[in-house]
Amino acid sequence: MSQRERTGFQSMDLHELKEELTKKLQSDNRTIRFDSRSGKLRVENKNSGMGITVTLTDVLEQYQNKGQGAVLECIHAVDQGLRAMDAPVRIKGNENKIYPVIRSASFPVRTKDNKNLIFSTHTAETKILYALDLENTYRLLDEKFIEREGMDVQSVIALANTNLMKLPSSSKKDVVKNNSFYFINYNDGYDASRILNRHLLDSVKERAKGDLTVAVPHQDVLIFGDIVNPEGYDILAQMVMKFYSEGRVPITILPFLYEHGTLEPIFIMAHRRPAPGRRTEN
Repeated sequence: MSQRERTGFQSMDLHELKEELTKKLQSDNRTIRFDSRSGKLRVENKNSGMGITVTLTDVLEQYQNKGQGAVLECIHAVDQGLRAMDAPVRIKGNENKIYPVIRSASFPVRTKDNKNLIFSTHTAETKILYALDLENTYRLLDEKFIEREGMDVQSVIALANTNLMKLPSSSKKDVVKNNSFYFINYNDGYDASRILNRHLLDSVKERAKGDLTVAVPHQDVLIFGDIVNPEGYDILAQMVMKFYSEGRVPITILPFLYEHGTLEPIFIMAHRRPAPGRRTEN
C-alpha cells in the first residue's frame, strides 16, 4: 500500500499545486509568476518588488508525507513572509544582517524606481552589491535608504565584510579523474559571496596540489577546483555550465584561476588546458 493510500488523502500533481498556491496567495498588491522549466513559483509584493520563490517539487515531496497540511504550511509561510517584507525596514539594530552579494557584471545598479544601488567592483565578470537580510529574502541597499538610516557607503561595506567572515564555510568534496572539487552550498543566499573571503581562498590554495580554480555559476553555490590534469578543466567547464543553467540567480559561466591573491577569468577550450587572460606573474 502506498503512502498516499495509507494516509487517505488525494494525490496532487505540480499543476494542481501551482493552481492552489496561486489561488490562495494572490491579491491586488502581489504578482505571481511561474517558471515551467524550473518548476518554481515566484510571489512578489508590487510595492517593494521583494518576494519569495517556492520550489514546487519540494512542496510536493512534503505533501506525499504530510498531506494537505504541507500545502497549508507553505501558504502560511509565504503569506507571512510577504507581509513581513512590507513592514518598515530599519538598519539600526540589524547591522549584523548586512552582507555582500555577488552578481554578474551586467546586473543593473539602478532600480526601476530610479534608486542607485550601492556596489563595488570585483572582476570583469562580477560585481558586489550589498543587502540587508530579512530572513526569507533580502533588500539590496541603495544610496537614499542608507542616507536616511544615517549611514555611509564605507560603513555599510565594512559591516558587510565583517559579517561575511562570520559565515560558515564547510564544503563537500568530490574527486573526478584525480581532480578534487569542493562545493559550498548552504542555500543562505550568500554562498557565492564567500568568494570574497580571502582567508578562505588562501586556505584552500595552500592545500591545493594543482591549479586552484574558483567558480560562482549562481548565487547559491561556490565551487573550488583543485585541477591536476587537463581533463580536470573539461570537467570544470561542464560542471559550471550545468550549475549556471540551473541557478535561480545565475552569475557567470567563467571560472577563475586563483593565483598570487588575484582572481583571473579563464576560458576553457575542449580538451585543452586554458590560457588565463590577465594572470599576474611574480
